Amino acid sequence: MHEILSPREMGEADRLAAEAGGAGSYPLMLNAGAAVVAELLARFTDAAGYDVLCGPGNNGGDGYVIARLLHERGLAVRLWRQSVPPAGTDAARAADECPLEARPLDTFAPEAGWAVVDALFGAGLSKPVEGPYAEALEKAAKAKAPVIAVDLPSGVAGDSGRVLGTTLAADLTVTFFRKKPGHLLFPGRKLCGETVVADIGILATVLETIRPTCRENTPALWQALLPRPEQDTHKYKRGHVAVFSGPPTVTGAARLAARGAARIGAGAVTVLSPAAALAVNAMHLTAIMLARVEGEAELAAFIDRRHPAAFVIGPGFGVGESARLFTETVLRPASGTAAAHLVLDADAVTAFADAPDRLFAAASASPAALVLTPHEGEFARLFPDLAGDALFSKLERARQAAARASAVLVLKGADTVVAAPDGRAAINTNATPYLATAGSGDVLAGMIAGLLGQGMPGFEAACAAVHLHAEAGRQVGPGLIAEDMPEQLPEVLRAYLGEEG
Repeated sequence: MHEILSPREMGEADRLAAEAGGAGSYPLMLNAGAAVVAELLARFTDAAGYDVLCGPGNNGGDGYVIARLLHERGLAVRLWRQSVPPAGTDAARAADECPLEARPLDTFAPEAGWAVVDALFGAGLSKPVEGPYAEALEKAAKAKAPVIAVDLPSGVAGDSGRVLGTTLAADLTVTFFRKKPGHLLFPGRKLCGETVVADIGILATVLETIRPTCRENTPALWQALLPRPEQDTHKYKRGHVAVFSGPPTVTGAARLAARGAARIGAGAVTVLSPAAALAVNAMHLTAIMLARVEGEAELAAFIDRRHPAAFVIGPGFGVGESARLFTETVLRPASGTAAAHLVLDADAVTAFADAPDRLFAAASASPAALVLTPHEGEFARLFPDLAGDALFSKLERARQAAARASAVLVLKGADTVVAAPDGRAAINTNATPYLATAGSGDVLAGMIAGLLGQGMPGFEAACAAVHLHAEAGRQVGPGLIAEDMPEQLPEVLRAYLGEEG
């Protein structure tokens, strides 16, 4: 159940299920209401009563079913609405079958000890919540009542997680069949509280028709592809990763990336250093090798001599022409030399802000994988039009950028999105706020390169690295610094590879 459906795709799932069942969509509404009641009574049995706020559409229809079922159990229930559902709809039928008198929503007054069921608007919301609906949500928030949201907290857009107008944070959100992007993208994820996906009778076979391309970033997406060394392997067969170092005062970022590549399993890692930084790098490197690279000629010679499988450029490197030239050299090597995969991070992303077409042209011409790992600020420099368009969700921005750049795009944050040029995408959900520390992204860049160097496909390598990086941070927890994460990876990998400690 890790597929993520857009509101439009969820509507298609409802339609297909209704047609397959032969009884229309109303049974799905009945099942949805029953599912919410089951979850509600499992968690909020001590409530003095339940205020059910019903909207004008199908979300409100679910609310009428919920109110009726709670009433049939002998519980105290009050039903509130602003308008009668349109005639002939499932919501109108549910309202007709609910014996409770509906009170005007604009007179809603929460009572101490009562829980609130938010059935005003679901994932399909497309305009701001205002007027009596907003006032009701504000009253519930002020009363600090326990809140159960049906499908999504009202005011949260299902396709983006953005707040439209006013919203009400939920303690529990019960959604149906599959999660929507709004459950996983911030601020929606935080506003949902605990999210439960309920079975309402929609068969998974509808996904064969819908063919969703977004998933939650779980191990099922990539675990089978994690590199496992053969018995007769050697270090270069396990993948050689090269990491570009910056000048002497900022070499630590490259070493963090190199350590991440080594700990994720790359058999050999080399830091490519300018002459001025060789001494400081040498003082801190042991298992990781060191080579001088000053310009394109030395880089080309290194590639011809050592044939690395993957590179990292960007951490602490600087934003000048060297970053652009080195990137192009890696993506378009000399004739007869296989192109290596490349992770473009930090400074190297910003280096192309004034010349994005150079990067995109090099990427589209290269047979190797390019992975871009910007945070929001770096993304805005390279893709200012996408970053500045309020109509795009984080998911859509990442997808469009990946297609434009012919690259896997890792748009970092608490809700990191990984997108491939072909439209596939994954939203990560296991991050910890302790990852918000200097150098964390450098380690991630190295981990992605390490998996690429061992033969994982670009999209799956990025998804795996993002998840494993977050898991390492979660295991370390409070006090985490970037240096901790590579050292935690052996324990993390043992669990995901199924190997005993």
